[in-house]
Amino acid sequence: FNMDDVARGISEKLVRRHPHVFATSDVTTTDGVLQQWDEIKRSEKGDGEKPYLHGVGKGLPGLQRASKLQKKASKVGFDWPVETGVLAKIREELLELQAAVDEQDVAAVSEEMGDLLFSVVNLARFRDLDPEILMAEANRKFETRFGKMEQILKSNGLTLQAATPAQMEDAWETAKRS
Repeated sequence: FNMDDVARGISEKLVRRHPHVFATSDVTTTDGVLQQWDEIKRSEKGDGEKPYLHGVGKGLPGLQRASKLQKKASKVGFDWPVETGVLAKIREELLELQAAVDEQDVAAVSEEMGDLLFSVVNLARFRDLDPEILMAEANRKFETRFGKMEQILKSNGLTLQAATPAQMEDAWETAKRS
């Protein structure tokens, strides 16, 4: 094969995957175009027999994979129509987690905690926020505040090991305000 073959292949693929541009297509919305493109791509790859979520990488970090699973499910209409639905789901999952904690059901606590995290990631996706970046920022903020708390305790002649939980809490609140 030569460069003409490569160019022809790319051109044919572009035309095939974008009927809304190069052919008559009744799709008029961005969501419709994306859904149509997804269907064409799946049929070309022979993925029609595989589960719809099959292609979402299992090796991705957990928060990123959750977001990609939700985004892909959303493409076929499996999504909350408005953000309040996502927030209600988070509240529901939090109540289920509280019930599992109250019952001291270790397996249920683990399951419900996962469901809660998944729902919070969905809110991030709904807001077009990257949950991995959000988590990195929360980690950074915690580390900074913890360091300030440690400095406050030290300035009061205390170490982390010697401070009481109440003293640490007071120092934490002071660190939050600074």
